[in-house]
Amino acid sequence: MPNQLAAAASPYLLQHKDNPVDWWEWTPEAFAEARRSNRPILLSIGYAACHWCHVMAHESFEDAATAAVMNELFVNIKVDREERPEVDQIYMAALQQLGVQGGWPMTMFLDAEGAPFWGGTYFPKEARYGQPAFTDVLKTMANAYAASDPRIAQNRVALLERLRQKARPAGQVVIGTNELDDIAGRVLGIMDTEHGGLQGSPKFPNTPFLELLWRGWERTGRQKLRDAALHALDGMSEGGIYDHIGGGYSRYSVDDRWLVPHFEKMLYDNAQILDLLGLGYAETGAELFRARAIETVGWLQREMLTEGGAFAASLDADSEGHEGRYYVWTLKQVLEALGAQDAEFFARHYDIAPFGNWEGVSIPNRLKEMERSGADEVRLAMLRDKLLAVREKRVPPGRDDKVLADWNGLMIAALVGAAPRIGRPEWVELAAGAFRFIAESMVKDGRLGHSWRAGRLVFPGLASDYAAMIGAALALAEATGEPAYLDRAVEWQGMLERHHATEAGGYYLTADDAEGLILRPEATADDAVTNPQALIARNLVRLAILTGDDAYRARADRLFAALLPRAAPNLYSHAGLLNALDTRLRAREVVVIGAGAEAETLAEAARRLPLADVSVQRVTGPSTLPADHPARAKATSVTSDTSGSAAAFVCAGGSCSLPVTEVNRLEELLRGS
Repeated sequence: MPNQLAAAASPYLLQHKDNPVDWWEWTPEAFAEARRSNRPILLSIGYAACHWCHVMAHESFEDAATAAVMNELFVNIKVDREERPEVDQIYMAALQQLGVQGGWPMTMFLDAEGAPFWGGTYFPKEARYGQPAFTDVLKTMANAYAASDPRIAQNRVALLERLRQKARPAGQVVIGTNELDDIAGRVLGIMDTEHGGLQGSPKFPNTPFLELLWRGWERTGRQKLRDAALHALDGMSEGGIYDHIGGGYSRYSVDDRWLVPHFEKMLYDNAQILDLLGLGYAETGAELFRARAIETVGWLQREMLTEGGAFAASLDADSEGHEGRYYVWTLKQVLEALGAQDAEFFARHYDIAPFGNWEGVSIPNRLKEMERSGADEVRLAMLRDKLLAVREKRVPPGRDDKVLADWNGLMIAALVGAAPRIGRPEWVELAAGAFRFIAESMVKDGRLGHSWRAGRLVFPGLASDYAAMIGAALALAEATGEPAYLDRAVEWQGMLERHHATEAGGYYLTADDAEGLILRPEATADDAVTNPQALIARNLVRLAILTGDDAYRARADRLFAALLPRAAPNLYSHAGLLNALDTRLRAREVVVIGAGAEAETLAEAARRLPLADVSVQRVTGPSTLPADHPARAKATSVTSDTSGSAAAFVCAGGSCSLPVTEVNRLEELLRGS
């Protein structure tokens, strides 16, 4: 008989609806049941594409004997970390305070008020390799709680105090361009010079670090910084972490050379990598980066597009009970699909070995350097299409088709940014379709929700939703010139201030009227994505540029004053915030005045450049600029609202260049400024 998760919207929770565990969703009723029955809470947090979440589910949550112990001793709550990231953030921080590295599945033990007293990640069903059996852990924790073991109370008090202290460090910190350059140099020192990316394994894309290196190159001209970012992008694009048959990047590689992926594919990873692919291609003209961008968007349209035009959250790592089965090949399978001659050719280029390159099977990759002609690439593309058609007949991995506003916002902005650099203007309309769905289906009384599936909206939204969707709105405003996008960004920023702002100048993840938690999280460090407070800081600078309202810039300064003291003890985990600070210090605006083809040519040239922070504003005439805009007086001297002539102005720090009418001169100004 299904448990209470049968009524859930989340695909991850629905995976557990037939467990013999009496699961509850994260609701006030679950905590009321814990108080009524005087039982502690077992909180299990995971997500649909998580391999080890599935392992623990198969071993323990589907086992009747284990479930009986769980049901007798605990009120069991299951949480989808993507649907409720605020819950995940609080208890992940608590777990790390216990000295556990953290990860998913996360297994936490709470009192009836939600205060944590112990936790871990994956526990095996039977004791092995020094890890206790899950049922032994359950009985030990329940007995300690029932006996009012003083260590339970001590842990609970100490954890809550540490979490509160972590959120309120004191002191002022000043970080400027010199400090940013120094940090970029230190990050360069921990990069893997052989394989690219950060040293060691597992190897994550770590896109905020790569962006930090890129920005360091922009500021200093140090080629090594640029080359380190490109080397990482090259390695992951040729390695097995990239799906060479169907497109898209997996979440990370378990080895140090990008060969063996953890096969789940996340929307947010592909958004952040797509952004870098656009920069990489615009800078180098390397066909690899252009091809990977086009293939990844092809995967996005084929496998991740939902009926309403937005994008699904993730694809599972497993199919038919095995991790990666959908994606790997044997030489025999390739022979059957392509025939002997084509199979030999393909196998040589994609490392399809007789005995495999991983656990007896082969993960397609191009890590081995080989000469490939243009004709070779055309032939390989045709063979990949044939293999994709064969692969689509296999049992596919599960798709988590909930629509997350924050992850969609990241992808919308990435599509808009990559479109001019890759030469695919149709991507802007793809992005606009996703934006339209969220603006129409995930907004209530002007406020964003967080997650949508099957007509059900998780509401209210989080600061991360506003951060990403305001960024998406600003990107579309610049790309299309449609004022409705800028109006929406302004409206959402107002909602963010009203419901999420802290007294100290930062932003809580949760809204002021959201369901109560033991505390309101306001983390500053990056995790798999850039921290939302960093994204908000960048948005505020862009809002100041595009609206002409300096109050947004002042708000960004207040945000940095609040966050930098908290970030200073561990700057490596705050790359996103440092990148946002670089935006504040160096943000440039290109104002293109005029209509017609000449103006569009200038605007497109600015958008194509491989620079992380250039806002492009198209206006028909000088009078449409704010009265105090530094370009207005200069523009009036060379063009008018009716003249039809076009000119561009590069603006930064309150002043603008002389008018520019040639693309080459515009590029020189932007690269040199």
